[in-house]
Amino acid sequence: MNEPAPNSTLDAMLAAQRIAFAPVMFQVARVMRNRGVLRSLQRAGRHGKTAADVANDTGLSTYATKTLLEASLSFGLVEHAGEGREQYRITRTGLIIENDRMTRINMDFIHDVCYEGMRFLDEAIEGGKPAGLKVFGEWPTVYEALATLPPKVRESWFAFDHLYSDSAFPVALPLVFERRPRRLLDIGGNTGRWAIQCCAHDPDVHVTVLDLPGQLEDARENVTRHGLLGRITGTPIDLLDHTQAFPTGYDALWMSQFLVCFSEADILQILRRAHAAMADDAVLWILDTFWDRQTNGVAVHCLHGSSLYFTCLANGNSRMYSAADIKRCIEEAGLVVEAERDHLGLAHTLLRCRKREAAAPGRRAG
Repeated sequence: MNEPAPNSTLDAMLAAQRIAFAPVMFQVARVMRNRGVLRSLQRAGRHGKTAADVANDTGLSTYATKTLLEASLSFGLVEHAGEGREQYRITRTGLIIENDRMTRINMDFIHDVCYEGMRFLDEAIEGGKPAGLKVFGEWPTVYEALATLPPKVRESWFAFDHLYSDSAFPVALPLVFERRPRRLLDIGGNTGRWAIQCCAHDPDVHVTVLDLPGQLEDARENVTRHGLLGRITGTPIDLLDHTQAFPTGYDALWMSQFLVCFSEADILQILRRAHAAMADDAVLWILDTFWDRQTNGVAVHCLHGSSLYFTCLANGNSRMYSAADIKRCIEEAGLVVEAERDHLGLAHTLLRCRKREAAAPGRRAG
């Protein structure tokens, strides 16, 4: 039997205290980034700077800089430089907080979109409703609210959404267009970002964006700006009203970061509606982030952390799913996954699906 490490209890206690003080740690890191403290230390390099030097650089008081810097010693953002205790230098973690684009976007999303509402997580868990959304107004889900959220909240929401999709779209486009679809249905197309990229990729494709009216207004503005009104159209739909059939006559159907926005029961109904709208030779593409398909702990941590946003603010009943969960729904809806590819962009998996009755006998996903 292995003996526990001597400091295992103390290490566990430290980890527990990091959780207890996590909101404080988060705000310290955000202020250090936004007020130029980390930037000042980065410029100083290995030699570091005193609190007074940082105060001169940033315009903060010496008290403010010293308080932030001392707290950041425990939070892992800075360390003492040299033998004395007056000089501070930035750590590798601090450099990532200051410079890494994904980390910056994640932090802005958590602060602007999630932070205040997360205190209602227990209410959301108990009631199955996005209780935290009340900090912005009375809405059934964030998707109805999105068009009217405060500008900074919308900016951080879209930056978060686009960060991940933008990394995967360039890889997904040649795969989707290998068979030259002429008509594509973008289900839950949001601001039209994918539709616009499709039209830039293939001059002959026509795309219909299916979404709520508020999202279609945003999409129309973007489509107009790109001069693509003749090739991209919008069809309003309540995606949670399962009596509303999807339009038919499309070579390909596309769902990007979409199914994660719904409960498993709703996902099944949505996939059944997709099945009903598909011709025998049509293909359904699903692009999403599955936590069980990641190759490193950073990606898994980000997905699990994002999952509670759906619980508390987005809709109250969805989450970041595993691929196993979604593939089970696909099968129940009468579809088969005939091909799949992991690790597109930052964290995505692309699934190519057909109607079960139209799939080639014996075809396997690969």
